This record gives sequence, C-alpha cells and structure tokens, in this order.
Amino acid sequence: MAEAAPAVFATGETRTHDRLYGRLTLRLLPFLFMCYVFAYLDRVNVGFAKLQMLDDLGFSETIYGFGAGVFFLGYFLFEVPSNILLHKVGARRWIARIMITWGIISACMVFVTTPMMFYVLRFLLGVAEAGFVPGILLYLTYWFPSSRRGKITAMFLTGIPMAGVIGGPLSGLIMSTTQGWHGHSAWQWLFFLEAIPSVLAGIAVLFYLQDKIDDAKWLTQDEKRTLQQNLAAEATQSDDHSAFGAFKNKMVWLLSLGYFGLMMGLNGITFWLPSLIKGAGIQSAATVSIITTIPYACAAIAMIMIGRRSDLHRERRWHAAIPALVGAFGLVLATWAGANPVLLTMSLAIGAMGVMSGMSQFWCLPPAFLNGAAAAAGIAMINSIGNLAGFASPYMIGWVKDATSSTDYALYVIAAALTLAAGVCLSLSKEQVNR
Repeated sequence: MAEAAPAVFATGETRTHDRLYGRLTLRLLPFLFMCYVFAYLDRVNVGFAKLQMLDDLGFSETIYGFGAGVFFLGYFLFEVPSNILLHKVGARRWIARIMITWGIISACMVFVTTPMMFYVLRFLLGVAEAGFVPGILLYLTYWFPSSRRGKITAMFLTGIPMAGVIGGPLSGLIMSTTQGWHGHSAWQWLFFLEAIPSVLAGIAVLFYLQDKIDDAKWLTQDEKRTLQQNLAAEATQSDDHSAFGAFKNKMVWLLSLGYFGLMMGLNGITFWLPSLIKGAGIQSAATVSIITTIPYACAAIAMIMIGRRSDLHRERRWHAAIPALVGAFGLVLATWAGANPVLLTMSLAIGAMGVMSGMSQFWCLPPAFLNGAAAAAGIAMINSIGNLAGFASPYMIGWVKDATSSTDYALYVIAAALTLAAGVCLSLSKEQVNR
C-alpha cells in the first residue's frame, strides 16, 4: 500500500499541472493568436490587392514579385536586433511597438503610385514587423516548458492559415464592395481597413500582456512557483546562454538553411495562392477569396493534430520533416493540375497542410538547445535568414511567370527547397532536439 502512494500523487500532480497550463493557454494563446492573424493579414493582403493593383498602376508581375519580396530584406536586417531588444526591454512594450508601427505603415500603402513607392513601403513594413514572430516564440518559452511546446507553437502558428480563412473572404468582400468609395480604388481600401485592427491590438498589448511569470497578477504564488520550477528544470539542459553563443552554434546555421526551405514553400503559397486559383479560370475576386480558405482551413486542422502528436511522442524531427515532404508533393501535384480548379485546390491544400505543419514543428527545435539571450538571438537569426526566402520566392515566381507564362518551374524549385528542409531536420541528433 505504501508503494502505491507516489503513483497516486504523481497522477494528481500531473492533473494539477494540466489544469494550470490549460489556464495559461486560455489566457495567452487566443490573444497572441489574434495578434498574429492581424500581422499576417497586413503581410499577405498584397496578394489580394494584386488582383486589381497591377492593372491600376501598370505594374508587371516582376515588379509585384520584387515588391512582395523586398519586405523580407527589411525583416532580415532588423530581426536579430529587434528580438534582443525584446528580451531586454520586455515583450509587452516591444510587441506593442511592432504592431502599432506596422499597422500605420500598412495603411500608408494607399498612397502607392510608383514601383519605388511600393518597394519603399514594403521594405519599411518588413522593418516594422521584424522581431514579431520570433519575439512571440521566445515569449512562449518564458511560460511553457519544451514538453508542451509542440501543441502550443502549432496553436499560435495556426494564425497563418486562419489569416487566410478569415482574410480571404474579408479581403474579397472589401475588394468587391469598396471600389470607387470617396474616389479610391478597392485595393486602397483593403490596405487601409485591414491595418486598423493591428493598431488597436497593439494598444491592447500594453494592457493585457505581462513580461514574465512574476508579473502575472492572475496567478497565485504557488502557481508562479510551479511554472518557474518546470522551466528551471529544463533550463540546465541548454548548451548556450549568451547571444554570441547562438552565432557560433553550427546547429543554428543548419536550422537557418532548413527554415529557408520551409519559407520558400510558405511564401510561394501565401503570396501566389489567389493568382494560382485565378489562373485556373476563376475570375471573380469574391470567388477566388472563398476558394483560398480551403487550403488554409485544411492546414489549420493539420497543424493542431500534428502538434498534439509531436508532444505525445516527444518527437520533433520527423514531425517537421514528413510534413515538409508532403508540402513538396502537393506543390508538384499543383503543376499537374492544369486548369482544373478542383484538382488545383486539392493540390494546394496538400501543399499548405505540409508546409505549415512542418513549419510549426520546426520551431520546437531551437529552444531545445538554446536558452536565455542565446534563444533570443538564435531564434531571431534562424527566422531572419529563413525569411530571405520571402524575398527569393515571390520574386522568382514573378520572374518565371513573366518569362514562361507559367509558374510550374518555380514550383519545382520550391518543392526541392522543402525537400532540403526535411533533410536538415533529420540530420539533427534526436537526443538534442526531442525534448
């Protein structure tokens, strides 16, 4: 009888921890998820604006591709400094700053009349948003231990597909109902109206988020102590603690290469999904926007399911690699779909499920071997280098389409990049990352 007590206690303790982390999830994730949806709307609404903006302004596909991609040059240059500043000054103030400034710059897109104005504002939007995603990923490590991050990271990053589910119909509605309002085109109203929620959410961040566990007035002292003990128990497993340690870590550079491949796939989908669907013979902007929700909705479901399975099995490498390969298959399949809108939508859904699920599980890898300032610098570095694909991918697709009148060859390159990303994930030691 005496030997049975520890098991009962352990079970009760586990249930108590589950309830505590359930409360923590409900407190943080819905709000952070909402912020990410707003961020992604401001990043990818240019794909819907493109359906009208190019004709209005006389821009070529190459101009659009360069403008869509130059966002990531600004993002790349300011990503690491932004995340280090977040770690020093606190997430609450820095995330608020990011959201308010990017909302204002996104609204300024209504004034674009020349390619140079388009390029400058897209670059500045990247500068403003730099640090947001890695900052949130870092912020989550302040609250959740690695054993619970698979599902938590997936839940946060479902903001990407849900921005498509929400933003598609919303963008289509704006594009189809605001043409000519007060003398402005629908694409101008799209940029202006979808920027407002970001500014308001940025202000809300100042009042809603806390920088660290000790600041959370909604937790008891015992709950704070439990959360801190769980984090401390795994912190000693980290290999690097300084910001400089991240830059000399070979695994950080390797993961940067892998994330570049994943971002090639993600940005190929997000920036060109409306155009690919329109190219299958769907001309109505409203119809295009509705169809785009299908791949995004499928991706959101897949991300949650794979995130839960990853936590259950405490396995990260294969849960990132296999979806990346599925994403590559989906994009290759899309090249065979031709003008068949049903087959094309199915192919893009497979591609979106694979790419986005692989990306969400990829972000469970860096915190397994980085901690403190090294985590801030390392996560930002991986994200910034990987996001250079955000420049390369849309520009390459635009250039290939102008040169060949088809996107097929560009999709083959993106599929190869996703295959490379899968190889990078599998090249890591399971002892280092499966925590």
